Amino acid sequence: MTGVPASAAGGSSGARRAAAGAAAAASTAAPGKVAGTAAARSADGGAPGAGPGASPGGRHGGTAGAAAADEAVPGNAVPGEAVAGEAAGPDVQDDGKTPRGAKIAAAAVNQASVWNIANLLTMLRLVLVPAFVALMLADGGYDPAWRSLAWAAFAIAMITDLFDGHLARTYNLVTDFGKIADPIADKAIMGAALICLSALGDLPWWVTGVILGRELGVTLLRFWVIRYGVIPASRGGKLKTLIQGVAVGMYVLALTGWLATLRWWVMAAAVVLTVVTGLDYVKQAIVLRRQGIAERKAALEEKEA
Repeated sequence: MTGVPASAAGGSSGARRAAAGAAAAASTAAPGKVAGTAAARSADGGAPGAGPGASPGGRHGGTAGAAAADEAVPGNAVPGEAVAGEAAGPDVQDDGKTPRGAKIAAAAVNQASVWNIANLLTMLRLVLVPAFVALMLADGGYDPAWRSLAWAAFAIAMITDLFDGHLARTYNLVTDFGKIADPIADKAIMGAALICLSALGDLPWWVTGVILGRELGVTLLRFWVIRYGVIPASRGGKLKTLIQGVAVGMYVLALTGWLATLRWWVMAAAVVLTVVTGLDYVKQAIVLRRQGIAERKAALEEKEA
């Protein structure tokens, strides 16, 4: 009888056992390999050769990979924030504040606006003050020719005082320099004229003291109530300035006869207006301060409530 050799039978069963062992080994190693392949495909956005959306892990897998890449970026170099910053532009700030460059540009414009016609007239008045004093005291201070030139300088200063404020308000030329320099120029030319006249014996010192004292007192009152508001210039104050200018101008000129008598009455009217308007400013300052204190108190009570 022809039989199957034992080695052949054993070889067949041994081959089956070897194949089974190889399959078990392959199944054991497959999950790791498959996971690695899936991860690689997810990072690439899908299987090689597959179109968009060909696999469930296509765009979503790519998005997840991009998110993971973003999280792996060290520090503040987040791509999303970088794009947002570029879109916002260099001149926009997140907190809504004005960029520093814009502030510098605005300051430069304001600085340039100082050189306007209204401020130039104010500067002219300031320059005329020492010129007026020099002309007034030239040759002992009693020469009619020099006094006439001094009157011309004083008249120019008073006339420009009428125009600079009007020009500044009409053409929006109001500046911080003008707010400070204009009243200084007004008081400087008037004070210089009064002191020169009293020094030369043409005007009593008490008149100079009353007028200058009133001007100084009103200035201090304005600073005293500036936190509560501004005291507006009254019609009486404007009339006082006009009458004062006319009276001082007449005293600067070497007048005689009835004109000398007339100037005395004009100066008397100026002194009366000076005192009356000064008292009116005191009244306005007190009322304005009381109103300001009452408003602040009411605001605090409302805030606490």
